[in-house]
Amino acid sequence: MASSTSTKRLLKEYATTQRELGLTSTHPHRSPSANPDLIELRPWDVEGEDLSEWTAIIRGPSSGFYTGGIFQLSIAVPSNYPTKPPSIKFKTKIFHPNVSWKDGEICLDILQSQWTPAWSLSSACTAILALLDAPEPDSPLNVDAATLYRTGDVRAYGSMCRMYTMLFAQNHLIDEQV
Repeated sequence: MASSTSTKRLLKEYATTQRELGLTSTHPHRSPSANPDLIELRPWDVEGEDLSEWTAIIRGPSSGFYTGGIFQLSIAVPSNYPTKPPSIKFKTKIFHPNVSWKDGEICLDILQSQWTPAWSLSSACTAILALLDAPEPDSPLNVDAATLYRTGDVRAYGSMCRMYTMLFAQNHLIDEQV
């Protein structure tokens, strides 16, 4: 069970995100400050009291190898949030040096040692989007992707990213995952 501080913070983040994404009746238009690649961020149990499990839908950055991809993230929020970071994983398969092919775990410093309460679930999603365009091959969870990236064979690495994006991250596939 989340603490009252955690619950208040999560409710505030949810309201802010809904407003920024233009998903409320009082704010039906997307805010210019909203990340254009964040499509959705909400708790699984929107009507209930459980704010420990969230889902996010992000669009692959338009400038990189994941263009056209729609990726689902699962977010587990600890009871001592925002003091401790959430656990965020890709539910959609993705070929990336810092994402485990097996379980979607993400190696990103702000989800571990560099987390501070100044981060939010939305800003963590933005950091994950930035990671898609700027992999850190020195701390890989997918050794094959990291090796290909480190060799400098951008064409081969990009081809693998695009192929897996086409296979697993197209719009019509997201409904099947949710």
